[in-house]
Amino acid sequence: MNRVRTPLPPELVGERLDKALVALDASLSRAAIQRLIREGRVWVDDVPILAAAQRLRPGAIVQWTIPDPEPLGLQPETIALDITFEDDHVLVINKPAGMVVHPGAGVNCGTLVHAVLGYCGDELSGIGGVLRPGIVHRLDKDTSGLLVVAKSDAVHLDLTRQFAAHTVQRRYTAIVRGVPRDRSGTIDVPIGRHPTARTKMAVRQQGGRAAITRYEIVEPLLDATLIHCHLQTGRTHQIRVHMAHIGHAVLGDPVYGAGFAPAKHWPEKTRQIVARFQRQALHAGILGFRHPITGRDLRFTAAPPEDFNVLFDSLRK
Repeated sequence: MNRVRTPLPPELVGERLDKALVALDASLSRAAIQRLIREGRVWVDDVPILAAAQRLRPGAIVQWTIPDPEPLGLQPETIALDITFEDDHVLVINKPAGMVVHPGAGVNCGTLVHAVLGYCGDELSGIGGVLRPGIVHRLDKDTSGLLVVAKSDAVHLDLTRQFAAHTVQRRYTAIVRGVPRDRSGTIDVPIGRHPTARTKMAVRQQGGRAAITRYEIVEPLLDATLIHCHLQTGRTHQIRVHMAHIGHAVLGDPVYGAGFAPAKHWPEKTRQIVARFQRQALHAGILGFRHPITGRDLRFTAAPPEDFNVLFDSLRK
């Protein structure tokens, strides 16, 4: 059982208890925090608090207890993994497009978690709970690229703090519709759950969480552009939502870029390739972080997969 006790930072004064804990402990989701509150595992000034909406006063001391993880109920699976780096503490994996990171609604086999369990056995952090052993961050199902897995709770906590402090380097390569007006730019608009379509995210000026994406043009293409995106925050679907917000949705994105069709003036081969590309053209190509145990700065790269490269080549002028 892990117990954390900390003074409330000034910037969180007046905030709801559950939202403040999200900021204080990046290893826990808001749903997990609300569950801890309901179970009486959260205290303010040594008084147990059962109301997630309680506002916090200046000088408050916040304490919460994370119970030991429940026995794992998932069956390990033998699934090939593209391992970029491994030592006794972390595992860096180049995830293929089409693989779900962890079990969820309607998905209870064939995930990255099942594959990692089959590879690592019991050498995994349990902080993520029974459905997310070792998982520090996620990539969307149809986004390819680099992802780090923690093998112990101490490593997991350190990595989540690095993500929360925005010191982890994450660069994505994407092909987007059209050509952005500026060679580079910063998109700084909050993101939250879509008000009606609950499986989607959206730009939300009221109730959204801060989200910042920097982008730069790499190469203009045929009615499209190859760009690099750097994440300063890590909201769900962040790049996809932000690029669609400025009018340059990620090519092939079925959620935020629906309605795109190959142009009639394109070569027939290009039209066919674009029409067959049924996922977002997004790849997590660079991942850098400080090793939680050795303190070394690590940086890993992974080239985009073949289908991405075929799409890119077909759109080059």
